[in-house]
Amino acid sequence: MAVDPPNLPELRAAAERYGFSMSDEELGSYRELMGGVLESYARLDRLPAPRPPTDRPRDPGQRPAPEDNPLNAWYWRTSIRGAPEGELAGTTVAVKDNVCVAGVPMMNGTSVLEGFVPDTDATIVTRMLDAGAEIVGKAVCEHLCFSDASHTADTGPVLNPHDRSRTSGGSSSGSAALVVNGDCDMAIGGDQGGSIRMPASFCGAYGLKPTHGLVPYTGVFPIERTLDHVGPITRSVADAARLLGVIAGPDGLDPRQAGVTVGDYAARLDDGVDGLRVGLLREAFGAHDAEPDVDDAVREAAAQLVWHGAHVEEVSIPWHAEAVHIWNGIAIDGALSHMVRGNAGGANAKGWYDVPMMEAFARGRANDPDALSHTVKLVTLLGEHMQTRHGGRYYAKAQNLALLLARAYDEALAAHDVLVMPTTRTKARPLPPPDPSIAEYVEAALEVHEQTCPFDVTGHPAMSVPCAISQGLPVGLMIVGARWDEATVLRVARACEASFAPPVGVAG
Repeated sequence: MAVDPPNLPELRAAAERYGFSMSDEELGSYRELMGGVLESYARLDRLPAPRPPTDRPRDPGQRPAPEDNPLNAWYWRTSIRGAPEGELAGTTVAVKDNVCVAGVPMMNGTSVLEGFVPDTDATIVTRMLDAGAEIVGKAVCEHLCFSDASHTADTGPVLNPHDRSRTSGGSSSGSAALVVNGDCDMAIGGDQGGSIRMPASFCGAYGLKPTHGLVPYTGVFPIERTLDHVGPITRSVADAARLLGVIAGPDGLDPRQAGVTVGDYAARLDDGVDGLRVGLLREAFGAHDAEPDVDDAVREAAAQLVWHGAHVEEVSIPWHAEAVHIWNGIAIDGALSHMVRGNAGGANAKGWYDVPMMEAFARGRANDPDALSHTVKLVTLLGEHMQTRHGGRYYAKAQNLALLLARAYDEALAAHDVLVMPTTRTKARPLPPPDPSIAEYVEAALEVHEQTCPFDVTGHPAMSVPCAISQGLPVGLMIVGARWDEATVLRVARACEASFAPPVGVAG
């Protein structure tokens, strides 16, 4: 690739953006000084760079026909068989379409990236294949993963397997719908504001957002480095523990990972909850738009834990009500810097960067910027305003306040083994009309993450488990644990599962 110096009009525009007052003569001097550094950029193009190995044979697969995709939840079908033996041998897995699978097209919900074919596998894909899994396709995800609901993907809405007029939740919309519909054994989801747990709640799956950094994010399209998580969506707690055990652990490539502690997630699943201390989070109930049957179902499920021997008591964490504001301060400025301006690579962190993915996204945005969704345009415009007007002040303050938020949960978890609350305030809501206004589109996309987003900010593990069916729709209960203590979260989830088993294959 040729590395050309900027011309004078380009330098003039750059200088004006930063408020520099420079004559053409001064700009010319700076242009000449750039020559030596530009030689380094040219040399970088000629040097070979490392990339993760991809050694499993594969067929690129194909887009499924509509009649083979009744929930519109598959983006791509393929069959990549893993090792003949291993923890996941005989298991079929759908991979969220923000995860790179070498040789298989990846769209991340947006036409901006359509046509991109990764040349490497994400770390978690390699680990699943090495453990014997079969990758059977890419699950539709929402447009750049920035939606609580399932209507923003450029391939069309993903339909809820319980009621096709309703959202399946976002942004891991296809992953949850396919698992509950019985189209695969388990799936990978991603979570920056609740995108594993919200679709798990709305569809009736088990969705676990691990501790931040427990599962490597290498080879996954990001939103914001401090919020990015990836984890399992399954039909059982045992499957969630099994999949987490395969994908967890450092890979030496992901800057999100530090001090990682991996547990034996399946060892104590059936030990029960006798003697465990469960905190029922007061601030998570009774919101102005909460559905009473959701709150009631979660309280009833907590009462079942008492029957199994747990000590359940109400706990108050006033900071929980402030968490969504902290998340907004981080997510808006952070997504602009890392995902939009940084072209899905960000900067200033050691680790492995997916250069082809970054180039494809940059090229797609340049070719058709108007193709970005209303949610991403909102983030871009607001983030640009906040950074230009306020210089990053609110991002920085939100990150500082996140320390206090995390401390508040830590203090509660010092006195309780887990915290319990509704995953979402409501059951799955109706999809917006086919041609919604901007306001209808955005409000439906960003209306239910208040309960889930706090734990993306703090990094605590959080899992949604189905605890009831009300009016024909699942209700999700969320279990939150101390960092690196997924084992206890899963143990409590197993006790909840013993009281309730969700239907599978409901869409027929």
